[in-house]
Amino acid sequence: MTFSYIWSVKSTPSSADLAMSRLLSIMDDLRENCPWDRKQTLSSLRQLTIEETYELADAITNQDLPAIKEELGDLLLHLVFYAKIASEQNAFTFNEVVEGICKKLIDRHPHIYGEVKVKDELEVKMNWEKLKMKEGKSSVLSGVPVSLPALVKAMRLQEKSKQVGFEWEHAGQVWDKVKEEMMELEQEVTIASAQELKRQERIEEEFGDLLFSLVNYARFLHVDPEIALELTNKKFVRRFQLMEAEAHQGDKALSEMTLEEMDAIWNKIKHLSSK
Repeated sequence: MTFSYIWSVKSTPSSADLAMSRLLSIMDDLRENCPWDRKQTLSSLRQLTIEETYELADAITNQDLPAIKEELGDLLLHLVFYAKIASEQNAFTFNEVVEGICKKLIDRHPHIYGEVKVKDELEVKMNWEKLKMKEGKSSVLSGVPVSLPALVKAMRLQEKSKQVGFEWEHAGQVWDKVKEEMMELEQEVTIASAQELKRQERIEEEFGDLLFSLVNYARFLHVDPEIALELTNKKFVRRFQLMEAEAHQGDKALSEMTLEEMDAIWNKIKHLSSK
C-alpha cells in the first residue's frame, strides 16, 4: 500500500511539500524492499523511538544545532513509519495524523482562530486545560504519561495542577516547604538510627516528598530540574574523568588513593574549571 502526502492548501507544492512527499515515498520503498523495515511493528519501534527522543534531548541540552537537525529527522522518520504501518492495517493514514493535529491546534487556540481574548501565557494554558476537560478528560492530570521519568513527571504534574489554580503564591512559600520536608526526612533518618528500626519505606517516602518540593521550587526559579540535573551529571563526569587522568599521570589508580588525595585533585580541578 503506497501513501503520499496530499497538498490540501496550495495547488503548487512548496519545497517542504516535496521533501515530505519524498520521505513518504522512501518509506514506501523501504517497507516493501528492506527485510528489516518490512519486519517492524508498532511495538518493535517503541523502544527505538524512546532512544531517539533521548538523543534529541541530549542534542538540545548540548545546544548542538547540527545534531538537533539530525535527531529531528530521525524522529520524523519514526512518525512516518508508525503511520505507514497503521495505513497497512487500515487504521489511519499519515494525512489523517496531520489533519488531526491541525484540527486540535485550531480548536485549542480560540484566541487565534476564534473570539476568545487572553492576556498572557498563563491564560492560554488554563484555556487549554479547560478545553481538554470539555473533550472528555476525566482529570487535568490524565494527560501526563505514566512512563515519564519521575523528575519530568513531577514537573508536569505540578504544571498541570497549576492550570486550575492549585499553586503556591510565591517562591518563599515553596522554599519553606522544602525546609519542612528536609526536617521530616532528617527526623525519619534519626529515628531509624536511634531505634535501629527498619524504616526504609518511611525514609523513601520523605525523600520523595523532598524531591517533589525541590521540583516545585525549581519551577518558581524558572529552572527545568531535569536539564539542571543533567548539566550537573555532565559536569561530574567531566571532572571525575579529569581526576582519573591526573591520577594516571602520577602512575596511580583512584582505587589506590586515599579519599584525601582524591579530594585534593578534585578541588584543584574544580578551582581550574571555575576560572
